[in-house]
Amino acid sequence: MAVMKPIASSDIPTGEEWLYEIKYDGFRCVMHWDKDSIRLTSKNGKNLTESFPEIVEFCSEHESTVANFLPLILDGELVVLNTDYQANFALVQQRGRLKDSTRIKQAAEERPASFLAFDILGLHGTAIEKEPLMKRKETLATVFQQIGKGKTLSFVPGHSNPKQLWDILFDHKGEGLIAKRKNSTYQVGKSHRDWYKIKNWRKLHGFLTTYDSQNNYFTVGIYQGDDVTEIGKCAHGLRETDFATLKELFLTNGEKRGAFYHLPPAICAQIHSLDLYKNELREPAFASLLPHEQPSTMTRKRLKLDMAMLPETIELTNTDKTFWPKPGYTKGDLLTYVREISPYMLPFLKERALTIIRSPDGVEKDFFYQKHLPEYAPNFIERIPAGDNEFLLTCEGLDSLMWYANHGTVEYHIPFQKRASEYPTEIVFDLDPPDRNSFPLAIEAASLLKELLDQLNLISFVKTSGNKGLQIYIPLPEQSMSYEQTALFTQAMAWTIEKAQPKSFTTERMKKNRGGRLYIDYVQHGKDKTIIAPYSTRKTPEATVATPLFWNEVKDGLSPEQFTIHNVPGRVKELGCPFSDYQLAKQKQQTESILTLIT
Repeated sequence: MAVMKPIASSDIPTGEEWLYEIKYDGFRCVMHWDKDSIRLTSKNGKNLTESFPEIVEFCSEHESTVANFLPLILDGELVVLNTDYQANFALVQQRGRLKDSTRIKQAAEERPASFLAFDILGLHGTAIEKEPLMKRKETLATVFQQIGKGKTLSFVPGHSNPKQLWDILFDHKGEGLIAKRKNSTYQVGKSHRDWYKIKNWRKLHGFLTTYDSQNNYFTVGIYQGDDVTEIGKCAHGLRETDFATLKELFLTNGEKRGAFYHLPPAICAQIHSLDLYKNELREPAFASLLPHEQPSTMTRKRLKLDMAMLPETIELTNTDKTFWPKPGYTKGDLLTYVREISPYMLPFLKERALTIIRSPDGVEKDFFYQKHLPEYAPNFIERIPAGDNEFLLTCEGLDSLMWYANHGTVEYHIPFQKRASEYPTEIVFDLDPPDRNSFPLAIEAASLLKELLDQLNLISFVKTSGNKGLQIYIPLPEQSMSYEQTALFTQAMAWTIEKAQPKSFTTERMKKNRGGRLYIDYVQHGKDKTIIAPYSTRKTPEATVATPLFWNEVKDGLSPEQFTIHNVPGRVKELGCPFSDYQLAKQKQQTESILTLIT
């Protein structure tokens, strides 16, 4: 069926008559849900049902919960989610192109898709698109109260504060937001003034090298070293007079080769784009021409910083300074990494007192630990008193995190409890081999510990330390265990593993007495003691990262050096975050088996 389409806008309409939703980057889709029947149809009428079997399977399993509402017609977006606010268009596009059922099933298992419903058009087999939007949203919310919360089928809520929603959207580098008039009816196409889409554009810089007289597109390029690299083509966005002037410049001065007119790098421009995928801009449009900019500044390094969408609150300094000499990574690379990984890292920093390591001149130069906020820190970093006119280091949002990175922070260490709590929020085992060459010992110890935790029906997670070991996490429900109780449990588990293989593992605290064995550090799990945060960079020569893993990755061949600031953001987008269900696991975790063991 034909769908209602939002109209592109550069401004967010405001007022009491509007509500706002996250715009997700996926396939617009209408779901027809009847008894024993699910059909997914794209906005162009293409049948998507066989391409997304996990959606069909979920609906079939939960049909009884909505039986009283069937038949249903839901309008929404088919997506593969990176975070709750950012979708991975490349992956959903790849899925849509698959034809082989075996490959489709494999893709559905590796990165399951979600159907995000934002409207309801049919209820009990009766069309309700003429009802006001707010009433339809209330009806949709009622349906999802029966389905329950989940990732496969989710409800897209409306928000009243566009600035707050935009801030969340920006932090997650989401596609944009949709503004909808509350009393609007559902009208096919764009013959309305009720739905508007506002894109979260990346603002990048490049120069123009070629004009195509057949389609009026200009080629956008940058310098990669001394070479010119094409990053996309652009035709729209300029005023008619500016476009005509630019076209005439190429026609008059350009070197003609067939339908193409070429100029050396000279004309610079700012371009709006949704993303850069496989070195090709998505939905590019001119923002402005830049007559005072020099082409020599349009580089790959600048493009990376542009695409990172760094907060305007941060005044970047020395982005070309080398921070990791061995791989040649710069401070700009650090800033880009921290920005890209921030949606996955920040949940582990919020509400905790940080200890950081700063290396303002790179990891091979002087460094220092810091636990208190310096006097010159900006006001957007929350001040939590720590006595004697000092304040704790806190990181409650993207601006704070990027400020720390801009001031040379290369490691983030966090305690096991939140600032306002005396109770641990997780149990962590630190498996510490004597050196990197002994990393297989960490793999072996982690596998043994996983077996023990599985026998106790405990949900566990694993990550590299980013240096030479592995760390095993057991998330805990709030205030479910004291530090005294967790100490008894960690000791029991450590002793059990040590006893199982005393030639490989030890709980001996003195390094000189460990004899080349892996140290099971259970003593480190205590109040106000710290551990490296998930996704934190490390002050290592290779720019390694404390990287969350899937348990099936903990096997022979695994190495800490595999995970660096260069590849971890791409890994998370491709495979998903192994800690994505961490908060859900905290709620579901049953600690009775632990309490029984220690009493």
